Amino acid sequence: MNYIQLLKDGIFNKNPIFVQILALCPLLAVTTSAVTAITMGLATTAVMICASAAISLFRKIIPSEIRIAAAVIIVAGFVTVLQLMLDAYAPPDITAALGIFIPLIVVNCILFARLESFAFKNKIFASIVDALGMGLGFTLGLFTVGVIREFLGSGSVFGIELLHDENAYMTIMILPAGAFFTLGLIIMIRKHIQLLRLNAKKKAGK
Repeated sequence: MNYIQLLKDGIFNKNPIFVQILALCPLLAVTTSAVTAITMGLATTAVMICASAAISLFRKIIPSEIRIAAAVIIVAGFVTVLQLMLDAYAPPDITAALGIFIPLIVVNCILFARLESFAFKNKIFASIVDALGMGLGFTLGLFTVGVIREFLGSGSVFGIELLHDENAYMTIMILPAGAFFTLGLIIMIRKHIQLLRLNAKKKAGK
């Protein structure tokens, strides 16, 4: 198995945000700032790695009839540990901003898609690499949208003020509509670049 390709697929070729268009709830909620976006992404990545490793390790002894139930219990356990760690060590403003979306990792569609389609069928190292790639792809998606929304909506990045003129702020960017607009723009640019590359290959092949 090509682990480098597996990692690249998760981050770029099969990016869960920009390609598969999954997990839009956290995208709408936590990307008003780069800090909350990257924190949510890394938190989900950590749970995804741990859950994938556990599922892969026990995949042969988990009866097929209770696979989903077992996955939910395993994911919920890791999310509980994560929630306790964030409450203990993360700044209060970050935990407040993330709010209910940390517990909702338990039902994250990206996570369960990878557990069902990959971790239940592959060995532990491959499952960890797959989870890492998808998790980093998810983090990249949230972070990219978060930076754009925070800069255009609040004039800052990572809380550092870059635009001092409040009249230049686009308030809509910190609203849910701003997340949809940003995501659509990024997907449009990505598709345009793909089309340009495809046309270039066709011309080179003639």
